Amino acid sequence: MSGAFGQAVVYLAQQIEAGATMVAIVLTTLLPILPDSLVEQPEKIMIVVGFAGQGLFAMRFIIQWLSSEKQAKSVIPIAFWYFSIGGGSVLFLYAIWRQDLVFMSGQGLGLFIYLRNLYFVRRSRAAMGGEGD
Repeated sequence: MSGAFGQAVVYLAQQIEAGATMVAIVLTTLLPILPDSLVEQPEKIMIVVGFAGQGLFAMRFIIQWLSSEKQAKSVIPIAFWYFSIGGGSVLFLYAIWRQDLVFMSGQGLGLFIYLRNLYFVRRSRAAMGGEGD
């Protein structure tokens, strides 16, 4: 990546890594059982962040599956969109930290779609007087 966009991504990645370092400092202070190497290797924190994002993202399918089983038909509960936004946001931050344009593009577009769908759900519920799941 080059130009102003590339510089912005590098800056954001540095800020995310600084945040991961701060989290590592807090964690190693509160939990002295954790190794001090976390502070010197914030990528370990970022790996956990990446897996947490994947976990949130995967939960959307579990929520959708359980809701569909409960109603004996295919449904998309509103929690699906919230887990999509949560997981997508965390993964987008992780993608910026990795400075991976392909990953950023996919997660960024996904976030737009999830937010737009949530807008449609809320607009539809407001028109129906707040009914829904």
